[in-house]
Amino acid sequence: MDLGLKDKAYIVTGATRGLGLAGARELAADGARVLISGRTQQAVDTAVAELGTLGTARGLVADNADPDTPERLIAEARHHFGRLDGILISVGGPQAGPVETTPEDAWRDAFESVFLGALRLARATAAVLPEGGVIAFVLSSSVRQPIPGLGISNGLRPGLAMAAKSLADELGPRGIRVLGLLPGRIDTDRVRELDGLAPDPDAARAKAAATIPLGRYGTPEEFGKVAAFLLSPAASFLTGLMVPVDGGALRTL
Repeated sequence: MDLGLKDKAYIVTGATRGLGLAGARELAADGARVLISGRTQQAVDTAVAELGTLGTARGLVADNADPDTPERLIAEARHHFGRLDGILISVGGPQAGPVETTPEDAWRDAFESVFLGALRLARATAAVLPEGGVIAFVLSSSVRQPIPGLGISNGLRPGLAMAAKSLADELGPRGIRVLGLLPGRIDTDRVRELDGLAPDPDAARAKAAATIPLGRYGTPEEFGKVAAFLLSPAASFLTGLMVPVDGGALRTL
């Protein structure tokens, strides 16, 4: 299936590792040009070198929480690629911990990056996207079902999902699509770190895998392929959706 990604141009934030990198990798492999961001030059350079073996990739050091980041990323993409067709907004997961005891400053920091930073990126990108453009958020299965020990994610992700749904209504008349991806247990560094917080990480992983109908964690490649499809012209009649990529772990419709 030709996804229609050849020579399209996308921004992918938080793309030096994990799910952001997985999405950027599949976009580049299908012929899209990608501008990735990360918070350190070394991480950005390493990711760009990897993506460059697949296609055209550029990188920029940027923090999603910085108010100047959207304008810098958009200007960089348009300068190098001459166009911008969409953005995949990914950000590292917030601090783990229960709602009851997670300190207030952790909530404030996470709001700036996970919620406000993502919304700022979406709004700025929407202002310049042409008809057929797309905005996709990497969210979490916590949008529909709380995850034990991830109070901040449980609090912020559902709100961002509803903002994305509202934005889909607002931008639909301009032919711009807005989507969310809800990853479950994908085998990334972040998920391994969370499993590592348990007294017995191997047992924690086995217990989590047992709740997934497919009986295993997903791979970053599996997530990336779903992201690439949703961002592509092949998904041109899909908007306002929150798409689980979780092996069937969510029991909600």
